[in-house]
Amino acid sequence: MVPITALLHVHNDGLRIGRCLETLRPCDQIVIVDHGCEDGTLRVAREYGARIVAVGAAGSMIGGLQVTRPGREGWILCLDPSEALTESLEASLFEWKSEAVAESASGYSVFLREETAEGWVENPIAQTRLVPANWQQWEGRFPQNEASAQALEGELLRFVLP
Repeated sequence: MVPITALLHVHNDGLRIGRCLETLRPCDQIVIVDHGCEDGTLRVAREYGARIVAVGAAGSMIGGLQVTRPGREGWILCLDPSEALTESLEASLFEWKSEAVAESASGYSVFLREETAEGWVENPIAQTRLVPANWQQWEGRFPQNEASAQALEGELLRFVLP
């Protein structure tokens, strides 16, 4: 099976991160890049078995990335602490892991639904979030969108309301 490492950059996300971590069952490893948390974020992350990489408040947005990929094997799933996988996306990731991955795959994208005061809003453009460990194109904490990335079934939910 293909290993997946979940990668989250955090800063005082203690009230949101539990929901995200609860949905990461398809991931083999969780790496939390700590940008100077001063709340319960890291305690919650440790309860889920996450590995913590401290980069401080001024640390690079892709700081800790090298730590996540010794030997540059496997894949990286990039998430925001306020996001959660739907059950259908979890199932897609389990199915994807059990199948042979094409060497030429350039990444996989997911659709995002965001909670707003008016209700849920769907983003019509899929975002590249699952990339090979040797991925080199980053825009801050997320992979740069790849036009040829294949969309996975299921969605990411972004919770923005308290």
